Amino acid sequence: MREFRLQLNNLNPLFEYLDTILKPHSITMLQGDLASGKTTLVREYLKFKNIDENVTSPTFSLYHEYKNGIFHYDIYNKELNEILELGFLELFEQDGIHFVEWGDDRLIKILKSYGFFVVVVTIEPKDDCRVYKVSHE
Repeated sequence: MREFRLQLNNLNPLFEYLDTILKPHSITMLQGDLASGKTTLVREYLKFKNIDENVTSPTFSLYHEYKNGIFHYDIYNKELNEILELGFLELFEQDGIHFVEWGDDRLIKILKSYGFFVVVVTIEPKDDCRVYKVSHE
């Protein structure tokens, strides 16, 4: 596990590290409390990649697709069987980087059993910054 203590206006060290481990079809689970910075992380990642897109939480639309194969999902209050019935496994098969807000351990286990490469980023607000814990297998 790698840990980064960063302010929201400079997440580049985190993104540089992610770019070394992310693969095509990577799924990055973003975990943290409400307002911990999950959507902000996706917004800043697109800026880091020089992609000019309006990034908002896909709470009601379930997911957004951005340029260069970057996908952003919000599965808050969705049951695991509902996620599977909605065809998320097929969505994850699209080439690109997938960011999933609110993914839990059960979903991670299923994704790994299907052969997906899963990265977990846990976000914790601390003082004037955030602590990002990144793990993968």
